[in-house]
Amino acid sequence: MIDSVGAEASLDAGDSIISLAIPAQPQYLSLVRAVVAAAAALDPGLGDERIEDLRIAVSEATTNAIEAHATMGSDDRITIRCDLAEDRIEVEIQDHVVSDFNPEGSTPLGDLDAPGRLDYEGGFGLPLMRVLADEMKIRSLDHGTAVQLVVYASASRARD
Repeated sequence: MIDSVGAEASLDAGDSIISLAIPAQPQYLSLVRAVVAAAAALDPGLGDERIEDLRIAVSEATTNAIEAHATMGSDDRITIRCDLAEDRIEVEIQDHVVSDFNPEGSTPLGDLDAPGRLDYEGGFGLPLMRVLADEMKIRSLDHGTAVQLVVYASASRARD
């Protein structure tokens, strides 16, 4: 189904996977947050705090994808896929631009109180996603980058 503003959503036959394809524009972030939160709320084991953690992590990953599309001048859609498993929710955010992004090669920007740190903005997305999600994986693909975020239900959290 495509709405009048360009977002596309689907639900698989087993009702466990929700997919959303959005234009790479910031005004769609609130839609992504709402869909992910609604999907996560279907799991009674995920409390409000964990759902909010997931919303923020997904928002960060989606913002990074939107910025990658803008940098490369791409009009392709960003795909968000929520997989509702028994003990967790997995969300994958995939952009569709080829870049030289290497999460292993990214340089930490230093502590917040480091001299000069406030002279520039950004650089907290990846560390924030790692803290908020129980698992985070980034894969470079032939046609873009995929970020997978996993949040476990409270009874079976994988976090340390």
